[in-house]
Amino acid sequence: MSARYSFAGDEFLFVELSEEMKLEAFFRSISITDRLRREAIDGVIEICPANASYQVRYDPDRIDGNQLKALLERFDTELAGNRQRTLHTRVIEVPVFYDDPWTRETLMRFRDRHQQPDATDLEYAARINGYDDTAAFIEAHSATPWFVSMVGFVAGLPFMYQMAPRERQIQVPKYLRPRTDTPRQTVGYGGCFSCIYSVRGAGGYQMFGITPMPIYDPAGAQPHIDASMIYFRPGDVVKFTPIDDARYEVLDAQAARGEFVPRVMPYVFDLDGYERDPIGYAARVKEVFA
Repeated sequence: MSARYSFAGDEFLFVELSEEMKLEAFFRSISITDRLRREAIDGVIEICPANASYQVRYDPDRIDGNQLKALLERFDTELAGNRQRTLHTRVIEVPVFYDDPWTRETLMRFRDRHQQPDATDLEYAARINGYDDTAAFIEAHSATPWFVSMVGFVAGLPFMYQMAPRERQIQVPKYLRPRTDTPRQTVGYGGCFSCIYSVRGAGGYQMFGITPMPIYDPAGAQPHIDASMIYFRPGDVVKFTPIDDARYEVLDAQAARGEFVPRVMPYVFDLDGYERDPIGYAARVKEVFA
C-alpha cells in the first residue's frame, strides 16, 4: 500500500506502511528509518520503527513537519527497488514454563473479562485454533521460531511474529476487557503476536506461561543486558523451549543471582530466503542450536 502519513500533535509524524503485519513491511520500515538516521537531519529527535510502521519525533522550530514528510516520501521512493533484505541478528532461546501456577492464578482472577470464563487461556487458544488439547497447542507455539518485529508499549516488551505461512499462524484475540494484573515475564498472545511482559502490570493478551529469563534490567543486575536496560532488539529471532517446574526453579534462581546466561547464536536473516520457503527456513533456524 502507499504509505499513510499522520501528524500527531506538533512533534510527531506517524507513517503506516501496511494495514496488516508483513515482514516485507518491517524491512521497508527499517530501510527508510536507517536512511533517515544516516542522513542526520537537523531537527529529527527520535526514530522509532515498529511492526509495519514507524514514527519520527521532530523539533518543529528546526524542521517543518511537511518538509519532513516530503523527505520521507522521497526516501521511500528512492529505496523502492533497493530495500534492505538481510539483517545481521541473533537467534535467542527463551525457556518457557507453560501453564505455570502464577499465570494460572492470575488468569483465574479475571475470568469475567474473558471470552470463555470456564476455560484457561491455553484451553481457549487451543480450541479456537483447532488443536486437540493444550499439549498440542504448546507444541505448535514452541515449534516455530518468532521474529521480533518491535520492542515497546512498555520498556523492553518484545512483539514477536510467528515464522510460519499465514494460514498456519496462531490467531487469538485479546481479553474482552484488560486485566489489572499480569505477572512479570509472562509469555502472552494477542492477534498474531506473541509477547513477553517485561514488567508486572495491566494487560489484555492471553497468558500461556512464564519465562525465568530476565529481559528488562533497570537495576543493572543482569550481565546479559547492556546499559540500555533492554535485552531484545527488532530483528531478533526467538526460539521458545518448554521447561518444567524443576528447570524453571533452577533458572529463576540463576537469574536472581545475576547468573542467567541465555543461549544465543549470531544469525543473518534473509527475507527472500524466508519468503521462498517459510517452513524450511524456520526449520533451519531451529538447527542453529543443534
